[in-house]
Amino acid sequence: MPKAQSKTSGAIATAQTSDFSQHFRDLGVEGSILIYDATSDRTYQHNPQRNATPFLPASTFKILNALISLETKVIADDVAVLTWDGIPRQIPEWNRDLNMREAMKLSAIWFYQVLARRVGHEQMQKWITQVGYGNQTIGSKAAIDNFWLEGELRITPQQQVQFLQRLYKNDLPFSEQSLAIVKDMLIIEKTPDYTIRAKTGWTGFGNKTMRQAGWVVGYLEKGKNVYFFATNIDFRTEADAPKRMQVTRRCLKALALL
Repeated sequence: MPKAQSKTSGAIATAQTSDFSQHFRDLGVEGSILIYDATSDRTYQHNPQRNATPFLPASTFKILNALISLETKVIADDVAVLTWDGIPRQIPEWNRDLNMREAMKLSAIWFYQVLARRVGHEQMQKWITQVGYGNQTIGSKAAIDNFWLEGELRITPQQQVQFLQRLYKNDLPFSEQSLAIVKDMLIIEKTPDYTIRAKTGWTGFGNKTMRQAGWVVGYLEKGKNVYFFATNIDFRTEADAPKRMQVTRRCLKALALL
């Protein structure tokens, strides 16, 4: 089992280590993972330097985008439908009318771009600053619908985990209703033993001139315990995309959590 280090401050502890490296090698990917055991106050990680490196959040920003959109009432709820504009996108499942819950599951970029434009630059910047999300930089008004995809916003894996802890504890400046809706939308697996809430992201999706990297961020609830995680790996080809979740699950299994 990977070594762990307790933390004594509000920041996530640095845990030098780990046996997790074998899972990255087995899958043939470069990257990092950070898992924080909130109950025992321990951090497990592979590649600490990368865990402190800022990246574009890509579609992991949909978590905050959804919260802001619900709170500002630019969309009524998770089942309110937005009409597809008829422009074909790269993912066939995106090319139809969707509600927020479906768009989160499918990671439909266009849907959340519409929401960001409805929120507007001023309100978006206000909320991101209030939350303290990443470097809090969204750029110009013209970047309102792509600042998390190709713009100036950056967040580290460590900051992702800190944000998720606040989401879990309802320690974000949003109503309980907005928080409950988004948490429920993030459920990707539920068994009698545990629940996993997570969101993927793909930095450089559809833009081959950019660095291609993949995220999985979320948390696992097991009994009274909760384990937060952020995985970030380099993509060499599209075939690497499933490996972000595969390596995450292997590391969780190494801690006997799955």
